Amino acid sequence: MPAGDTLPQSGTDPAGSPGHQSVRSVDFSQPTKFSSDQQRRIARALETFCQTATARLSGELRTQLELEVSGSSQLAWLTAQRQLSGNALSALLDVHPAGTRMLLVGDLSFVLMGVECLLGGSLARPPAERRLSEIDWVLVHRLFDSIVAQLSAAWQDVGHLRLSVGEIEQQSEAIQIASVSEPTLMFRMSARFGAHEGSLSLLIPWIAIESVADQLGGHGARAAQDDTGSAAAIERSLGRAAVTLRAEVTGASLSVEEVLAMRPGSLVELRVPADTGVSVFVEDRLVGRARPGQRGGRRAVRIETKDVRRRLR
Repeated sequence: MPAGDTLPQSGTDPAGSPGHQSVRSVDFSQPTKFSSDQQRRIARALETFCQTATARLSGELRTQLELEVSGSSQLAWLTAQRQLSGNALSALLDVHPAGTRMLLVGDLSFVLMGVECLLGGSLARPPAERRLSEIDWVLVHRLFDSIVAQLSAAWQDVGHLRLSVGEIEQQSEAIQIASVSEPTLMFRMSARFGAHEGSLSLLIPWIAIESVADQLGGHGARAAQDDTGSAAAIERSLGRAAVTLRAEVTGASLSVEEVLAMRPGSLVELRVPADTGVSVFVEDRLVGRARPGQRGGRRAVRIETKDVRRRLR
């Protein structure tokens, strides 16, 4: 052997040899509920949505608008919410017939440019941020209705789901349509009005598409069906775990002075109709509504929500 050459240590493969395997890092803090096939199929549906929405909205707004998917990530619900702009409007999307919800978020610059165009204004420069008036809110609903009509058509093709606009809120961090740890697929879309740019974000909790997971290419769901015996055994074991169930009337915002002034007999108005009952939570997840009452000498609630089992999954 020529001087300076060394033998590889016993038990190791030199780089480039057939037995060599590269090591890659894995972030275990990120959820992996959505399979690669599911993510790709949803991404293709959103690309189709961007094409059709660009054509429709450009006509309605009477200006050139370009929508494009700019990125996606799989996160826990709370983490996805924290990545949203604090200055944005959030539209709750009702998913039919699943009875679940997604969240569509438009930053304020995109919304104001859309409103300005609906009013026939010019976008020589972006409109200044302002408090939305009653007229603005009417136009905001029209803008989101037009967007979601095209988004619904894309979801109808990919998963036979229909979307409609529910409430529109300005405080997206207060919206809880899934548990804080629910795996969530977050898509970002850029929206360009000529030289000006805004953004849209679509948050898809796993629970929102679970009923059509197989149609979206979920290998994990098919594997579970192939091994029903094992799945049933695991479910029975998990079914014996103890969880905390609580009933909550509602909440009220009070000033510090009002709290300090409270005495026995003080009345706190909750501003919620009494006939709506109470909310029932399992750990941090809302599972339905109930009526308060008693059983014997103990307090109790009567569950009125159907299919609590599905809401827990």
